[in-house]
Amino acid sequence: MKPAAPQRILLVKLSSLGDVVHAMPAVQDLRRAYPQAQMDWVVEAAFAPLVARCQGVQRVIPCELRRWRKAPFSAATRHAWRAFKAQLQSHTYDAIIDLQGLSKSALVSWLARTTPGGKRYGLANQTDGSGFEAPARWVADVAIEIEPHVHAVQRSRILCAAALGYDLQGPALAGLHAGSLAAAAPPQNAASGNSFAPKKPLVALVHGTSRADKEWPQAAWVALGQRLNHAGFAVALAHGNTSEKATSEAIAAQLQDAWVWPAMALDAMTDTLAQCAGVVGVDSGVSHMAVALDLPHVQIYNFDTAWRTGPEVLAGTDAATAPRLPLRQISVFGQPQPTVDAVWEAWESLATPVLCR
Repeated sequence: MKPAAPQRILLVKLSSLGDVVHAMPAVQDLRRAYPQAQMDWVVEAAFAPLVARCQGVQRVIPCELRRWRKAPFSAATRHAWRAFKAQLQSHTYDAIIDLQGLSKSALVSWLARTTPGGKRYGLANQTDGSGFEAPARWVADVAIEIEPHVHAVQRSRILCAAALGYDLQGPALAGLHAGSLAAAAPPQNAASGNSFAPKKPLVALVHGTSRADKEWPQAAWVALGQRLNHAGFAVALAHGNTSEKATSEAIAAQLQDAWVWPAMALDAMTDTLAQCAGVVGVDSGVSHMAVALDLPHVQIYNFDTAWRTGPEVLAGTDAATAPRLPLRQISVFGQPQPTVDAVWEAWESLATPVLCR
């Protein structure tokens, strides 16, 4: 039996960047099932600008657990914690859904206040490749068992649907929308010295990732960038820290038409990424943002884990009687890493609206 329609829902997904993006389609499912409900989201402050871009989220409640635990007894931490707790508890919720399944998310769920008939929902088990800690199950009023071998996007969608009693419908749509904070490309990215000439379509290369074993060789990025330049694309190079910026500059120095992006907050990064004709990137949060923006995208994997975090294959059909449609997004796996030829072949197979040959 479907429970009474909730009027206010709290989602708890604190980090990391890719995990936050993977939770966004669950928000769109909730919007369809309960269009009248207000949805709030607790997230690490670093990712709050991105969550504010997710359609259907009325209130973003930022926290800084990562920073607070470094100095838990300092006056600054105590003051910030009290302010966060007051904001968290300023409303009561008919449903509090812990999408993360860790002790820190369980703590936030426990601190949040429910309405008299409200419940806390959470994961009952670990799924393949994802973290899980027992307190998450203890805190939940209703702990929901999830099939262990499941895509990260589907895990959140299934949990919310089971918690609030609706059926999943249609493909996963993130509802991530761009705003007006995009960085302006430098004039040299124009198709010629003529300022009235249209700019070349831009392909972003996302080489940075939190793990060295997920990286693609710098020489491979240079070779790919040269092919893109030859095909008529300008190349943009994203970065998130000083080391990644140095890599971007080293790659750009060997390309004919490249733009190293300035340092940007996540909202500006979202807006700038949205203006690209496509993206090629490793398994990273920014690459998952490209998927959420529905950009033509090739995602590079050195491990066979694309089934869990990579673009979900939605286009086309395997039926022998019907033609297979081109994909907008695809993953490429190889060991020790995919070849440049394999990544280029994947790029050329995409249903990109911009083909400069």
